[in-house]
Amino acid sequence: MESDHAKELQSEIELLRQIGQGDRRSFEQLYERFSGVLFSIAYGMLKSQQTAEDVLQDVFVQIWKKAPLFDPARGRPMTWAVTLTRNKAIDLMRSAQRRSGLHDLIQREEEVFSRFEDRNSFDAVASHEMSKLVRDAIEKLSKEQREAIELAFFASMTQTEIAEHLDEPLGTIKARIRRGMLALREMIEPQL
Repeated sequence: MESDHAKELQSEIELLRQIGQGDRRSFEQLYERFSGVLFSIAYGMLKSQQTAEDVLQDVFVQIWKKAPLFDPARGRPMTWAVTLTRNKAIDLMRSAQRRSGLHDLIQREEEVFSRFEDRNSFDAVASHEMSKLVRDAIEKLSKEQREAIELAFFASMTQTEIAEHLDEPLGTIKARIRRGMLALREMIEPQL
């Protein structure tokens, strides 16, 4: 017997599949299911109703456009939507220069996620101690390496997207990420 949780997950996956085919009714249904949680996350990060509403609108435009690319093998629809929301909110915080450093940003994100019910996907990524170790190491990277790695891992951008976003050659971005990851390994491995 399939649990309600599994049925809901399958329903969300099916809605995204239909949205990927241009079905507006499925899009409306997904909006009804996700908008409250996504708005809460954006508002928790940005502390502005208007900005959170703008983020929500942008996220649903992204969902409409990227639904055909959604792969249920890589995660749950809600987790994907939360990631899109976080990424958009982080981009806005950066562009408005409202953050005082990566550490403060991640700390705010942790506060938001501590209130988010579906922690299983995030808990599987790393323990609290490991994430602090990684955060501390990331702060020690050069500005260019840190920015490329943040965009790759916190904003889930591809190397090509990062190159376009930063208006840099793809090879430069690949080298920054590679050198940054090597530096992170050198800083983290001795502490494991």
